[in-house]
Amino acid sequence: MYCSDLGEQWHAARIEPTIAHLDSAAAGRSSSAVIDTITDHLWREAEHGSQVAAQEQEQALARGRRALASLIGHTPDELSYRDSARSCLRVLLHYWNLPIASTVWVAANEFGPNLDQFEQRGIAVRAMPSRDVYGHVDVDALENMLQFEQPDFIHVCQIGAAGGVVQPVHEIVEVAHHAEVPVVVDMAQSVGHVPTVTGADIVYGTARKWLTGPRAIGFIAVRADAIRPVTIESSERYVAGALGLGQAVAELQDIGQQVVYRELAHIGRTVRERLTGIASWEVLEPVEEPSALVTLLPPPGWQPSDVAAAQRRLQESGILVTCADSWRAPLAGEQSVLRISPHLDLRRSELDALAGQLRTMGY
Repeated sequence: MYCSDLGEQWHAARIEPTIAHLDSAAAGRSSSAVIDTITDHLWREAEHGSQVAAQEQEQALARGRRALASLIGHTPDELSYRDSARSCLRVLLHYWNLPIASTVWVAANEFGPNLDQFEQRGIAVRAMPSRDVYGHVDVDALENMLQFEQPDFIHVCQIGAAGGVVQPVHEIVEVAHHAEVPVVVDMAQSVGHVPTVTGADIVYGTARKWLTGPRAIGFIAVRADAIRPVTIESSERYVAGALGLGQAVAELQDIGQQVVYRELAHIGRTVRERLTGIASWEVLEPVEEPSALVTLLPPPGWQPSDVAAAQRRLQESGILVTCADSWRAPLAGEQSVLRISPHLDLRRSELDALAGQLRTMGY
């Protein structure tokens, strides 16, 4: 019934959906326990006042902070909360003491709004070399480049918003640090999805995607020994959201994060194998790519509006996916793609239904 051995357990922890939810890269489905954690605290705030309610939950907040910090390879005191991954990057660039006319190197899958943030601040962007058509960073070529030129920092999306490629972040960090170049990692699509202990100087991400935590809470962590340090001032905390995030991380760790990563990779492989060769849609990642984010290039001659229409048709048939337009990864190309990102409770019947619908929309 389920594509993963963890499917039934994952599904049972959540309300029954009214649609085949294959869109975790947009927002994952929170468990009933996460929702209860959030709403229970909102009731406490209404009953006791927000300050008193927060004080009552200090131990739970500290547990959640420790759990998230361990998941991303940082210490709890290096971690700050914000309202989204995008706001984390904005606050980083605001407080970071970068030189005038700074330069950043990015990968081919860089998120478009991140590029906009760099441009708005006059930061010159240069693409790191890719080792294949999929856009994996060529670490050997990067190491050679760093011998002759060093950017002010490297920024890399561990997984992008418009493709399931997992960048070799640990290796990128290793060669960058050898050249005394700091590395910032965008974990919006990777935390809770793939291993995220990278050794990077700064990491940031969000709760609402693969962690299946609440919306409106993100995190940023700066290593105490960062090559280019920065102090991120604290902001007003969304306490209910922080508690919900802590619950989501606890659920992941209770199952076993390595087990979850392995099963999500299995989900991705299963989806790619099932959809390869369907009509004239083209799977854009290697079958064995260790992620559950899958993208499909539409049939030849299709325009972005056609992909958007296909997404709407799928939704009308009861299947939720995303039309990922080129603004999400402008360095990767101009073609819109169909993004499929199921979580552990993907049913084989849902995958068959998706394949059947795609077959009617291709050549």
